[in-house]
Formats: sequence, C-alpha cells, structure tokens
Amino acid sequence: MTVESETSVLSAQGLCKEYGKGAALVRAVQAVTLEVERGELVAVVGPSGCGKSTLLHLLGGLERPTAGSVRLGGSALERMPEAQQARIRRRDLGFVFQAFHLVDELTALENVELPALLAGASPRGARARASELLAQVGLADRASHLPSALSGGQQQRVAIARALANEPLLVLADEPTGNLDSSATTELLRLFEQLHARGQTVVVVTHDERIAATADRLISMRDGAFVDETKLAGGTARPLSAMAGLEA
Repeated sequence: MTVESETSVLSAQGLCKEYGKGAALVRAVQAVTLEVERGELVAVVGPSGCGKSTLLHLLGGLERPTAGSVRLGGSALERMPEAQQARIRRRDLGFVFQAFHLVDELTALENVELPALLAGASPRGARARASELLAQVGLADRASHLPSALSGGQQQRVAIARALANEPLLVLADEPTGNLDSSATTELLRLFEQLHARGQTVVVVTHDERIAATADRLISMRDGAFVDETKLAGGTARPLSAMAGLEA
C-alpha cells in the first residue's frame, strides 16, 4: 500500500470505476494506486479505451469512484459533497482538455480570467493575472480575439493559461495534443517544459510519445489498470532535442 508523503500533492488508493451491471458491467478503472509529488510531471499512456480519461476524471473529482479514495493536498475528494468538490476544483485544480472547451462568446483574455472571477478574485486582479498568463504562453497580441479567430494550437495555449489562472496545486491534462498538428504540438511541448521547469505539478494522459517523453515518470495503462512504470531521464524533463525519433 502506498503511503502518502509530506510532499505529495495527489494520492489515489485502490481507485476503481465501474459502469453498468451484470453482463453489461464495464470496469473502466481497476485498483489504481498513484502518488504524485510536488513539482512532478507524470504521464499516463495507453491505447484508446484503456481508461486513461476516466482515471483523470476521478483524480479531478469530475466523477466519483466506485471504490477507493483520492486525496488532493490532504483533502479526501470522494467524501465531499458536490458543492465543496466544486470549490476545490476551482481553487486547486487546472484542467486542460483535448477539445479546448473555451467559451465561444468570450475573448481569449476573458476565457483566461473566468476561473479567477468564479473563485472570487477581484475583476482587476483577475484581468491582471489573465494578461500575465497570456503573455507567458505567447498570446498577448491575441487577448481580444474570440476562439473562432484562433488556430487550434493558440486555443490550446489559451486553455492552458486558463488552467493556471488560480495557481493550482495540480494541472490535469487529457490528450492535450490530440487535436493539434505537428507544429502546434511542438509549441505545446515547449510550454509543458516551461511549466515543469517552474515547478508546476502535472498529470497528463496521452497517446503521444513526444509529450510522454517530457515526463519525470511514465505509467502504462491497459484494461483499466497500471501495468508498468518507468522513471525518465533521472527525474528531469528531457529537452525537445532529446525527442528526435519519437514522432508518433
């Protein structure tokens, strides 16, 4: 049994998720145990349908487990009422999805400041933080653009900036390069390297070997369970120059 350490940001114990009953029973996640240390970038890889996205939803409190527990910063998510879970998600978690999930009617700047406003930040403070983050992801000159006027790579960078708006304990990324071309993927890889270098804790599920190669730890998942774990490059992210030949 994994023991939660003093530097642990996330700890999952015996995590299971089942759907349906009887002959229709699907075990999407089976007895997963995971501990993520502060500042780690952990990549979970595996074929489509192996349970990666369901696992991420459980870790982020977007779904409740059938069995097991998830602790974020010492708080047991599965024991909380939904309203408290929602507050924890707004305050301590940042989500990045394959489909971006930007609000079409809001500008890039407004999309990024939205989580801070929902968490109770002042309009001035939220605007200043959003401007700073857009500059960090290289989109200061696109702040007033609607998502429809941005490329896929630019939209994903806005989504990452939005995920960082409340300075979260943990960023959860679900196939963040899935809708991007090769050039945009390379830009996103550099951005993940920068986040990692600044000490941001990240768990990313992906089928893309290029983004997996930036991780401290690589966990392989199949049929809802972890089947292998590898520590990469001595626990430090590899530079992009070390990823030659890893193109998917």
